Amino acid sequence: MNSKSEITEQPAAANTNPVNVNPSNVNAARASSWALWMRQTLAVMSLEIKKNFLSRRAFLLYLIALLPLVLLSALALFPPPSDELENFSELSKVYSVIYGGLILRTLVFFGCAWVFMNLFRGEVVDRSLHYYFLAPVRREVLVVGKYLSGLIATVALFSITTVGSMSILYFWRFPAESARYFFDGVGFGQMLAYLGVTMLACVGYGAVFLIVGLFFRNPIIPALALYGWEFINFLLPPLLKKLSVIHYLQSLVPVQMPEGPFAVLVEPTPAWISVPSLFLFTGALLFLASLHIRRMEISYAGD
Repeated sequence: MNSKSEITEQPAAANTNPVNVNPSNVNAARASSWALWMRQTLAVMSLEIKKNFLSRRAFLLYLIALLPLVLLSALALFPPPSDELENFSELSKVYSVIYGGLILRTLVFFGCAWVFMNLFRGEVVDRSLHYYFLAPVRREVLVVGKYLSGLIATVALFSITTVGSMSILYFWRFPAESARYFFDGVGFGQMLAYLGVTMLACVGYGAVFLIVGLFFRNPIIPALALYGWEFINFLLPPLLKKLSVIHYLQSLVPVQMPEGPFAVLVEPTPAWISVPSLFLFTGALLFLASLHIRRMEISYAGD
């Protein structure tokens, strides 16, 4: 009787003792998990990069990215009667208008909208998202992998747009002056600055449109509303200006674009604030996307 009571009581006594966990085993498990997530992220990214560059949807992205190169080539071949285009010293102002008004505010915006909204929304339309959800991959890993694939595609193409458009504008008509300007003057530094702004635009707008594609069944209306907000940024009071991506991007361009007589003037935000702000904003949106996709249920009805 006594021996039976000792046997039945032994597990209870064992449960009261603290469990000794080896910290080295915990660290090894964490390292193994991070290594697995990294491999899965790279695998998702490689699959999505092929879609972003080689799918039928990529054709529109190529058209958007090549548009400034075609327009500037036509402008170089058939120059209009303009004093600014005839004067080499005015080209920096001309490019600031082309970059700020066409490339940054419109083409990069809609190019990122097209790529990042389709990362998840396109899968729903194609009725293929459930294959990812059935795979043994954390959904947060799926968000990061898809985002990085879209970032690589947009950064690669719009970097070519930025560098190519600037090169065509300068070198086509003024090759000797442009060579001195870029290799012995400030031109190369300005090109790098524009290139950095383009990359940051893809980082910020990419996260915005990833969220739009996840949260909205019809993302076109929210995208147009966001474009309207970014487009009228120059008319907004200083506080509201800072609630947009374009304000921080425009603060970083080396030559400020003239915004017209009706613009509300505000001091550009310094780079040491603008750049971290954009990365923090992107991180917050990716965190929100990760929280949302954990509870996301697939419904192809109506798509």
